[in-house]
Amino acid sequence: MTSATPTLLYIEDDPALARLVERGLTRAGFNVVHAASGQQGLDRLAQGGIDVIALDQYMPGLDGLETLERIMQIAGAPPVVFVTASQDSAIAVTALKAGAADYLVKDTGGDFIALLQVAAQSAIRQAEIQRARDQAEAEVHAARDRFEALAAEREVLLREVNHRVGNSLQIIASLLHLQASTATQDDVKAALTNAMGRVAAVAQVHRRLYTSQDLKSVLLNQYLDSLLEDLRRSAEGNRMSRLTLKAEPVEIDPDRAVAIGIIVNELVMNAVKYAYPDDPGPIHVELKARGEELALSISDEGVGLAARSDPRSTGMGQRIVSAMAAKLDASVERDPAHSGTRIEVRFKRSAEPAAKSADAAAC
Repeated sequence: MTSATPTLLYIEDDPALARLVERGLTRAGFNVVHAASGQQGLDRLAQGGIDVIALDQYMPGLDGLETLERIMQIAGAPPVVFVTASQDSAIAVTALKAGAADYLVKDTGGDFIALLQVAAQSAIRQAEIQRARDQAEAEVHAARDRFEALAAEREVLLREVNHRVGNSLQIIASLLHLQASTATQDDVKAALTNAMGRVAAVAQVHRRLYTSQDLKSVLLNQYLDSLLEDLRRSAEGNRMSRLTLKAEPVEIDPDRAVAIGIIVNELVMNAVKYAYPDDPGPIHVELKARGEELALSISDEGVGLAARSDPRSTGMGQRIVSAMAAKLDASVERDPAHSGTRIEVRFKRSAEPAAKSADAAAC
């Protein structure tokens, strides 16, 4: 901040004119320091304490423009008012382009001193405004850098959390797979396999998050591809040799991806258990984008829904699908024209309200 009595460095080779300027500006509230040449002016400037400079054009040795050029090379140099006896406007343009804050024409009688006072005060104010602006911009940049650093740290932490959660869930899924492989009772094996698929559906989302550059969304087609590959490696994998996926690339938030993965797991396992009583058959998973709405279908060419009654069924799969559909605000419908069984789930890309149906597929 400029002191109450600003210091003006007047670089002028005419001592008589320098005395006039010193007397006039001192009465106007300035502390005036005189330098008789450009080099003396640069030397005094290096000592500090100068708020504004009045710089004459014609001087022996370094002239005004040469001195101005050197001043402009000094970091944080005070503003310069360029003073000349010439009426040539080209000099004014040259001085202003070189960095002078203002320009005025002097006279030998000292009538220009009042103009110099106004020009010096204006230059000081403009310099203060510019310093304040630079400081504000520096603070904004510093705040932005701090925010970016915090955001980067947060991203690393989130990635690490997803990594650890994904690994833990994958261990649980592997243990369930191992237990299902050694189970001798079919219903126990099926229950463990279903549980493994549900855990794997959640684990795959976390795996996608920590291996992706984007922690806010999941590519649904890639996620479903990995999920179905997990199912193929499950205890029921020998019955999924003809499990296929046809999916368009769609980004979706992780919470919705988990719900979709669990629905796919339940409906695929339902088809594995009931669609083909004798030999494995084709099971198709398809994902289509229809504007903001997504359509997910799981279909088979098996015996059909009517022939799937099983007295051992607990209805757990149906309840899980209904719960996940409610989370997605989705509709779940069976295609009555399909020769086997085809279930279609329709939902929005984002968590906005969507039309939903209370009808859920029998699982």
